[in-house]
Amino acid sequence: MGISQQRLGSTIQRELAHIVNNVIKNGRVGNISITEAKVTKDLSFCYVYYTILSEDQEIIELTNTLLENNNKEIRMKLAEKIRNVRKIPELIFKYDEALAYGNRIETLLKEIKK
Repeated sequence: MGISQQRLGSTIQRELAHIVNNVIKNGRVGNISITEAKVTKDLSFCYVYYTILSEDQEIIELTNTLLENNNKEIRMKLAEKIRNVRKIPELIFKYDEALAYGNRIETLLKEIKK
């Protein structure tokens, strides 16, 4: 019996929340929050959405580069934590723009209120 794609996604999200910040230790980036992990139907890929506190485009690009460069190590540590899956999906990291979008809307609403 296999693991469902939703359950695997939530397990990956929970485990990556700890793993990513242990692997990526960069003072400029700060804390990386994993907001969602979506696993494809064939369980071969996992889209991992993350966010950081900074809205600076340079730091967002640095974070993406660090995640891509350390993808193999992150995946290996994930495989150590998740034992009930035959093959750990390939991780594809994507910046989650929802938080930045929400902050932008809030700023605009405050400006309108003035």
